[in-house]
Order: sequence, then structure tokens, then C-alpha cells
Amino acid sequence: MEDRGVYMCQVNTDPMKMQTAFLEVVIPPDIIYEETSGDMMVPEGGSAKLICKARGYPKPKIVWRREDGREIIARNGTHGKMKATIVEGEMLSLTKVTRSEMGAYMCIASNGVPPSVSKRLKLQVHFHPLIQVPNQLVGAPLGTDVTLICNVEASPKAINYWQRENGEMIISNERYLMNENESSMYAVQMTLVIRKLHKSDMGGYKCISKNSIGDAEGTIRLYENQYTHDHGEKRIAKV
Repeated sequence: MEDRGVYMCQVNTDPMKMQTAFLEVVIPPDIIYEETSGDMMVPEGGSAKLICKARGYPKPKIVWRREDGREIIARNGTHGKMKATIVEGEMLSLTKVTRSEMGAYMCIASNGVPPSVSKRLKLQVHFHPLIQVPNQLVGAPLGTDVTLICNVEASPKAINYWQRENGEMIISNERYLMNENESSMYAVQMTLVIRKLHKSDMGGYKCISKNSIGDAEGTIRLYENQYTHDHGEKRIAKV
């Protein structure tokens, strides 16, 4: 930077001839890590201030975007609530944070001098588990396989398990197959497959989810659907 300034060349003729030029020194951007936020954890409904600072010449411009490309819901004093895929400024203020705002945020610094630089910050939003049961009443004939489903949302990650209505824990074996499929950072679909239904399998089942914030449960009632044969066709008899 000390080489920046005016330079002159001259020819000692009569009269003397001279020419001046200005040397501008540019510096590519660099994130100032000690003044930039790291990964953050906030409770749902709380606030988060993400700060990103960079050095360089000319002074770098800071923009924020979500790694998955979804909109940022930013709030400030003058404009209120704002939704945008890109937000400018060193500080990104998030208030009344919801679970949908959880994820990775990128702060990108650029000043026209390549390369641009970025830092990835992960925002974790904590909330107690929520369970939604798509089918609370499930009917199936004896001897068939049936699948029970519960959709769970929880952060931090929850411990999920199944119980009979009498409190008996269900253990995975050749008749009970349990699985969990993650659909997002905080959403999981719990499934319980009961194979070759017995009469004793009928009744209530609970899907239970517990994390450090709290717990939740959903209930499914399994009943027998009786099939009868009439001229080779199957029809469902009323239960």
C-alpha cells in the first residue's frame, strides 16, 4: 500500500518536459475472522445477529445469502420485515426466528478485485418436538403387513421410539421393523412395520420423541379389517 501515489518522469530539455501518473494499489478482500460470527444456536422465537467483516482495498462489500438458495427474512428498524435471497451489509439481523430459517448462511465479501471470499455460518434453531400423525386410525386384516407413520419435527435431534399403549417398548425384530427418514435438518418420518398381524397386535401404539427441550407423542389405533371371499373377489366387511 505504501507504493500508492503520484509518480513523475521528466526530460531535462529546454523547456523541461514531464508526465505524471497515479498508481493505485488494490488488495483482494479477506475475511476478518476474529470480528466475524461463528456458528450460532438460538431458541425458536429468539433473535440472532450475524456479523461478517472483511478487509481489502477498495473497501469490500458484504452480502448474505442462504446456502440452499431460500429467502432470508431480515428485519431492521427502518424497513421492518424484508424477504430477499441476497441481503447487503456487515450485520444480518434475524428476529422471531422460526425453524424454517435454520441452516447455513454464507457471507460473501467482494470489491471488484478477484477473488471474492466467503464464510459459512450455521444457524441452529432449537425447539421442543412436534409430532403429526397422518392416519390415527389404521385397519388391516390378520396375517398381513401394516405400516404406522409419525412425522416428527425437533431440534436438537431427538430420540424417537415406539410403545404399545400399555407402555411396553417395541423392539426391532423379525416382526417389528422400525425406520427413520430425514426430510430436512429437523424433520424425520418415523415408520413402524408390523409383519403378519396377530390378534394381539390390535390396539393403541404411541410414537414418542424426546430432546433436551421437551417431548411429544402421537397415538395410532390399529384395528382388524375382516376380509371375506365372495365369488373370488375380496371385499371389506364392516368392523
